Amino acid sequence: MMQADTDTKEFIHPELGREITAIGGYYVFCKEVRSPYNGRELLYFVGYAVLDSTCCGVGGTAYVYVPGIIRQWKYKKNHNDCLISKIDPIRNHSDQKNIRKWFQNKEKVFQVAFD
Repeated sequence: MMQADTDTKEFIHPELGREITAIGGYYVFCKEVRSPYNGRELLYFVGYAVLDSTCCGVGGTAYVYVPGIIRQWKYKKNHNDCLISKIDPIRNHSDQKNIRKWFQNKEKVFQVAFD
């Protein structure tokens, strides 16, 4: 059974499809997903990054970003009208390893980042 931390935090949902400038390029969240996982509900985002302004060339990658386990779904908005959920981060390395394997089969993405 997956262990979620007790340090529940407020998570601000990013805008899907919006390019976010980063060092060397930009990244985009394409899909927000609530998915059952070991009796809980996991929140994750599928996205891609493009490296097009680095000195070393160009490239890109697809990735999954996992904020954690949903405790309370989109229960309020902040001052910028962004939706906020309560999330339990997944910090246990064994759980992270299992989730990475799960994504290799489910989303065909090998780069998985946890909050």
